[in-house]
Amino acid sequence: MKINFIKATRLCGILFLLFAICYLLSAICYAQPAVSSTELIERAKEFAGKEVIYEGEVIGEVMNRGDHSWVNLNDGENAIGIWLDNNLSGIISFCGSYQARGDWLEVRGIFNRACKMHGADLDIHAINVKKTREGKAIRHRLLPEKQKLAIILSGVLLCLLILQFFKRRLSRK
Repeated sequence: MKINFIKATRLCGILFLLFAICYLLSAICYAQPAVSSTELIERAKEFAGKEVIYEGEVIGEVMNRGDHSWVNLNDGENAIGIWLDNNLSGIISFCGSYQARGDWLEVRGIFNRACKMHGADLDIHAINVKKTREGKAIRHRLLPEKQKLAIILSGVLLCLLILQFFKRRLSRK
């Protein structure tokens, strides 16, 4: 009986050491949080030349410039210009406008407070781009009240045109 107890305590001790070593060796890894446009603008000096992660909706159009493209991303506060390879811009399906909600992208790149390459503009030169949310087309419906108002105003305009026509005819005679 005593031998089994000693073996059990040794086994428990070994298991405890293994768990402790595994726990200590396992690295706790946190992803770099995305920075907001407000942070980038207000703390531009601090972020200048550093790698950042920025997320936002593609707005406007993708502007091709040779092997690269300009894309504007809006995070809901401000828009930041992103300079990226054309092969990275290929994942963009929708650009935000009145007719569509743009794709939501996560961009990892180098932040430039005053980019020498682009006339001292504040921008991010993308290293990697990932689409996190697909954009979609937006269909706007005409409200029934506006539709009725348009019909009434069209009728009033037609009546005024007819009156104008008869007024001219009567004045000629």
